[in-house]
Amino acid sequence: MRTQLQEHVRQLVAPLVPHFSTGRARVRLGVNTAIHDDTAAELEAFARPLWGLAPIAAGKGDVPHKELWVRGLAHGSDPEHPEYWGEPRDRDQRIVEMAAIGFALALAPEHWWDPLSGPERDRLARWLRSALPRETADNNWHFFPVLIALGLDRVQVPYDRSLIEARLRRLETFWLGDGWYSDGPTERRDYYVPWAMHFYGLLYDTFTGGDRFKERAARFARDFRHWFADNGAAVPYGRSLTYRWAQAAFWGALPFAGVDALPQGVVKGYLLRHLRWWEGRPVTGPDGLLSVGYGYPQPALAEQYNAPGSPYWSLKAFLPLALPEDHAFWTAAEEPAPALPAVSAQPHAGAVLMRAGGDVTLLAGRQHHAWVRHGAEKYAKFAYSSRFGFSLPNGTLGLAQGAYDSMLALSDDGGAHYRVREEPTAPDTGGGTVRSTWRPWPDVEITTWLTAAPPWHLRTHRIRTGRALHTAEGAFAVDRDAGVERSAGTGYARASARAGFTGLRDLDGLRTGEVVDCLPGTNVLARRTTLPTLTGRLPPGEHWLRCAVLGAPDGPEAEATWRQPPESSTDPPEPPTSGGGT
Repeated sequence: MRTQLQEHVRQLVAPLVPHFSTGRARVRLGVNTAIHDDTAAELEAFARPLWGLAPIAAGKGDVPHKELWVRGLAHGSDPEHPEYWGEPRDRDQRIVEMAAIGFALALAPEHWWDPLSGPERDRLARWLRSALPRETADNNWHFFPVLIALGLDRVQVPYDRSLIEARLRRLETFWLGDGWYSDGPTERRDYYVPWAMHFYGLLYDTFTGGDRFKERAARFARDFRHWFADNGAAVPYGRSLTYRWAQAAFWGALPFAGVDALPQGVVKGYLLRHLRWWEGRPVTGPDGLLSVGYGYPQPALAEQYNAPGSPYWSLKAFLPLALPEDHAFWTAAEEPAPALPAVSAQPHAGAVLMRAGGDVTLLAGRQHHAWVRHGAEKYAKFAYSSRFGFSLPNGTLGLAQGAYDSMLALSDDGGAHYRVREEPTAPDTGGGTVRSTWRPWPDVEITTWLTAAPPWHLRTHRIRTGRALHTAEGAFAVDRDAGVERSAGTGYARASARAGFTGLRDLDGLRTGEVVDCLPGTNVLARRTTLPTLTGRLPPGEHWLRCAVLGAPDGPEAEATWRQPPESSTDPPEPPTSGGGT
């Protein structure tokens, strides 16, 4: 398996080779529409492959075309060379990519530092040091100067250590306890916790001989395993999903750091199942380059900081390739996912995760990030599924363009334009219920309770509105390419296909069901989807809406479950009494 993964990395990186510039310091993959300049984007495409190549080199594997990166390091850091990368400024994308170079120097200096001449080393060291005092984003970015410093340490280049100590003190303020960080002084608790905060902390402890970050990662593993389905799929949630299998980078960092959070075979299983889940998915273009998207090329998913080389951040998942072939991680037999509780409340994330039929559903109630493109869709939907993913709008008019899966969409203009939950307030997570309050308009207040009842989940909304509203509440969106069976009527809507069964029942029986064919390119996993939806109208006043939502593998078991929805309560749900958010 180790040899196969080495070759997999080489195959992912090989299509980049024709795109190297004459001086080897730039990798030009196409038109850059990110917020940073073209030079930074070309540096990104140059540096990010090192997250996979450096572990291969450290593990004594073959790195074809290594000289391209060696020459690029020499020329890109030379102010007199036409391909100079430029001085890093405050909050500069260059600092992000310099961290990958620092990582490569720390892990395998004999491959990336030793081949340089004395003057070339001096210029590279000066350029890397120039990033240390620069202002960064106040989040996981504080780790980037730390990683640069680790590389400088390995090649015995002096620098002002007080700058790194200040970074570590700031990062410490993001620690929440119980294995969790926030990604900055925010409510953001997404994949940046495992693939950034913990990943970089484990690197730091490994290279410095510490144990603080290792202990925290061991605790986090107990929660993070709930985010993966039995087939290896992770729940798509949050920003930067174009980094794809970096979702499993944490599992590879544990054995690299010598952390026995779980048995080696179990950790190995989490990593390898996830990598296998991606096999055969159309994530590359005809030229073999990784695309921006998740389950397929989907530019609409991109954040404003995604450039053509951004997806190569995914190579962080291959860190165990730095380990020798006789390491316990490689010699251990892969073990299946252990049995886990059907419901896992994770208050720091503001989420409840539930398992059924091998799938995972995340019920969300805490987060939203307005600065992220499609922030409401990436963070504030009611549910995110390892089987069905989630959807983004492909326009602003009507239900087909909006693709309102796992949302209660509200319109005050007759159903032309809709608003959804964007910024939940007063979040609370206890037991199997997530509660939050949200205001789509100043005179409309909604409190939503999401309750796990695997394989169902229950949604209850108390709506106090000063205006008349059209409502549309979606189940999960299911892939319709292989055909779909659908039905809808008073109080229900459902759809079944090879990709799964999805539907929802109005527990008060007042709303009307319909099945919407969403516009292509809206769902992060399936290119064309169908979405069961409940619709209704509300006059001004106070109203309660209740429904039960099912998402499951298609088949007789799903049909039987559909016929027996959970019983509804006639009383309003009580707020959780324990496990409140932080």
